[in-house]
Amino acid sequence: MQFHKKVISHLNKCYSIAPLKRKDGLCFLVAAEKCDPCYLFDRDGRLMDTVWDGPGGVMSMVQIPGREDAFLATRRFYSPNDSADASIVMAYETKEHGWQTKTLCRLPFVHRFDIISSGGISFLIACTLKSGHRSKDDWSSPGRVYAAVLPQDLDAYHEDHPLPLTLIQDHFLKNHGYFRITENGQESSLISCENGVYHFIPPLQADGTWTIKQLLAEPASDAALIDLDGDGEKELVTLSPFHGDTITFYHKSQDCWLPVYTYPGRAEFAHALWAGMIGSTPAVIIGHRKGTRSLLLFTYDTDSHTYRHQIIDQNCGPANAAVFGEDGKQFLVSANREINEIAWYEIQP
Repeated sequence: MQFHKKVISHLNKCYSIAPLKRKDGLCFLVAAEKCDPCYLFDRDGRLMDTVWDGPGGVMSMVQIPGREDAFLATRRFYSPNDSADASIVMAYETKEHGWQTKTLCRLPFVHRFDIISSGGISFLIACTLKSGHRSKDDWSSPGRVYAAVLPQDLDAYHEDHPLPLTLIQDHFLKNHGYFRITENGQESSLISCENGVYHFIPPLQADGTWTIKQLLAEPASDAALIDLDGDGEKELVTLSPFHGDTITFYHKSQDCWLPVYTYPGRAEFAHALWAGMIGSTPAVIIGHRKGTRSLLLFTYDTDSHTYRHQIIDQNCGPANAAVFGEDGKQFLVSANREINEIAWYEIQP
């Protein structure tokens, strides 16, 4: 598989990436960890607009279902030691004034969130890295997971009238990783923390109860599920421990997950994680922010029955990376945080 790189912009501490589907085609957003802008690009990597100049602290961005002109984002999460003022905001485009933002709800230490659909209902699920903070590197107050039914009309919600959230899980230490699962049209969430890896399944009714299942008891900074070897069962891919250097693939055997592959190198400060299809090939892309600061591709060789890895890029230090596609064309976007570089890679399977 070949990746042809193009540097499309520079952004201080670039961090978060998200698709934005519009009438004129697929676009994507890139936002910064620090007090810096959020940019909107077209699918060919051309800058279309500056959504905001600041503040940053953007860990996650998600398009609002049914809206081509609006998305939600975290803000003011500048680091694990500087995120007590974090919140979830709504960014929306107007004809008169361009892009505007408003606070949907204040949620200290909110790191990852998503909008998932179940039974025709859109649910907001939000994860806080921790729940309190008294000093630098204080982890004495574990993170939490919150949820809410996301109303179709968000006009009524703002800083003085925030969207109410319900606590659905407490005591998740270093609550860092998030991955959306889609199976048979049903969406759910994979959340990883020091306590392990958990599957959060939303209810089918607005007032129903979330189902929470622990898949793995080992600490994980991030995790994903994908069937790489084509046997019909998804492998569990983990980065461990918190901001660690180990990449492990697990396969389910009866009711437990057993390790079947460990990346032989050290992926220091492993952070970026994407899993999905590149052409007809299931693939995992992982980036790490220290050491060789590489962007790696993992696939499965059905002839030799082995997992393979390929170096896509080095000395780049990705915070996040994602593959997008439209009209038979796929491309990889990487927020190369450690060198302040937004990179766009044309993919040739």
